[in-house]
Parts: sequence; C-alpha cells; structure tokens
Amino acid sequence: MVERFEYEITVHPAETFRKVVYFCSETGECSADQVPGDELQVLGDLLNDRGRVGWELVQMAFGKDSIMVFWKRRLIGNDA
Repeated sequence: MVERFEYEITVHPAETFRKVVYFCSETGECSADQVPGDELQVLGDLLNDRGRVGWELVQMAFGKDSIMVFWKRRLIGNDA
C-alpha cells in the first residue's frame, strides 16, 4: 500500500512572534538568530496544537513580515 499525504501552508504574522530575532540578508534569505524562552512557548504551542490533529512540521520560513509554516499529514482510510 502506498502512503499518501496532504499538505497545508499556514502564515503567521510577525507580531505573533514579537521577540523572535531573525536577520534577512539583501538577497532575501532569512534565519532565526535567537528565540527567547516565552517565544519558544508560543512556537511550541503552535507545533503541539497542529501535531495533536496529525500535522507534521515540514519547514518554517522566516520573512520580513511573517512566518510561513509548511505541514504534512498522512491520509488514512477513505481519504487515502
């Protein structure tokens, strides 16, 4: 049996993570430099909430005004 997945992309405004420190280069590449403890809790809550309903984090992309999160979930039963 072949495994099948569905994917979802969510966008979260930068204000959601007010203290996340990330740097964007002139070419538009961004990376997180430091994430304070309370922001780790916000991020952990997001990951755990989605994980409870079967979504797995694929990747996070930090942008100037938002964070884009890519998720996947295995299709089971009639959905597959």
